[in-house]
Amino acid sequence: MSIKTFRSRMKDGDTKRIRLGTNNGLTGYKVKKFQCIGADLFGSQSHEIVFKLFTAEPGTPTAEVNLDNPLLIAVTTYSSHDNAHLYGEDTTIIIDNVKFNQDVYVTLVNKQGNPANFYLELEQVKLNLDEATVATLKDMRGRE
Repeated sequence: MSIKTFRSRMKDGDTKRIRLGTNNGLTGYKVKKFQCIGADLFGSQSHEIVFKLFTAEPGTPTAEVNLDNPLLIAVTTYSSHDNAHLYGEDTTIIIDNVKFNQDVYVTLVNKQGNPANFYLELEQVKLNLDEATVATLKDMRGRE
């Protein structure tokens, strides 16, 4: 199938809903790429960024990463010091290999309080009726 891309600049503490739901639920998605970067890389700002991708609305964004949470399907982090040439930069990306067919939610926490950007690639996949039912039930359980 095809690749859908999403990108956005978010403020610290924001949650962004990405609308994906379809009428029949037979169109699914898998995360192919999830990356982030600060909004001002050459200024005097440090960054400690955590973007997380959830299959259900997560509540108040936090910097805590709990990979036991079944609703968390991807995490990307970026850190840099205002003297990056001395301290370097660090990026981590973790993506779960799951299929979903409902809206997803991106959260941002930046310890420095600065805005940041994310880039998300989703691969569109065709789901059979059983896969669509499982994906929809997982989504419904996550919203309880």
